[in-house]
Amino acid sequence: MFKLLRKLSSVLGAERAHDIAAAILRVIGKIPGGEWLLRKIYSVEHESLEREVFGLRFRNPVGMAAGFDRNGDMFRQLDALGFGFVEIGTVTPRPQPGNPRPRVFDLPGERAIVNRVGLASKGLDRVICNLRRPRKNIIIGCNIGKNTSTPPENATSDYLKLFRNLYQYVDYFTVNVGYDISPKGCTPRTREAVSAILSPLFDFRRGQNQYRPILLKLSPDLSNDEIDSIVDLMMDSPLDGIVATNATMKPAGIRNREALSRIKATGGGAVSGSPLTARAIEVVSRIYERSHGAYPIIGAGGLMTPADVKAMLNAGATLVQIYTGYIYNGPRFVGEICRSLMEQQQEREKAEERKPESAATI
Repeated sequence: MFKLLRKLSSVLGAERAHDIAAAILRVIGKIPGGEWLLRKIYSVEHESLEREVFGLRFRNPVGMAAGFDRNGDMFRQLDALGFGFVEIGTVTPRPQPGNPRPRVFDLPGERAIVNRVGLASKGLDRVICNLRRPRKNIIIGCNIGKNTSTPPENATSDYLKLFRNLYQYVDYFTVNVGYDISPKGCTPRTREAVSAILSPLFDFRRGQNQYRPILLKLSPDLSNDEIDSIVDLMMDSPLDGIVATNATMKPAGIRNREALSRIKATGGGAVSGSPLTARAIEVVSRIYERSHGAYPIIGAGGLMTPADVKAMLNAGATLVQIYTGYIYNGPRFVGEICRSLMEQQQEREKAEERKPESAATI
């Protein structure tokens, strides 16, 4: 099935292939026993994979990044496929279509995707309707953003509306301030601009009986000084953590001239996948060092192999999210990552067991 979808991607386009895959998942979810079968085939569970982060218990550290399930249509099926958590969105207050199609393009030679969808969303009401369905113990994050038509000076009201209305339905929030690929899109880059968006959310949360962690998603295209400024904001405010990173508008990792020409021919866009790997890990490492490892970091961007995931975790990430790596590797990718992490843990335990013997010999 996965190979067929990859072939369809080359014929019909990447976004249509994604739509077909999503439709198949939704159909499986409606078949009695469908989700059980997915879990039986793909899910890997072991106590060594479990993580407790900002008061939530994750069955494994591998999540689906925002963008795959934009409207919360298939979080139960993604859970059955083995993900430790699912981040839906980006959700906007009002429905908006995003940019005209075609707007998603594969670069197989680079193991990358060019994405110029923008913030396509069916809106707050549709998402709430989906989240009212039974969800068992699935951890759901929600990535929130402003409508493209909302002027920057009114952005705070969009974020607050989403936060207030979705508060009872999700487990944590990711505030997306840097990913709107549209002519009117803008990216708050200063501490003051970001703080203006976050402060009303903190104020609302203080009056609630339940605590919802708030994370900020950073662009890899921010300068190191801008990243440091945001990390300092985190340490000086009630922000709970950071998601790093988003896709890049500066595909410095792509050296293939044909690939670069194709990006230009499609009208440009955000690049995800292998060209982002090094920068994403670099950003996570910088955040970890700047914050002295005291805050959770969800590492995302360019995680194409289990080795990439390990490198991201070694750089300081507490959890990881995948998207493009999942598109290229297929539904068994989460299980492959989990088994690799289990093997790594077993090797560490064996090494610890050997230490006393070595010390006694010396």
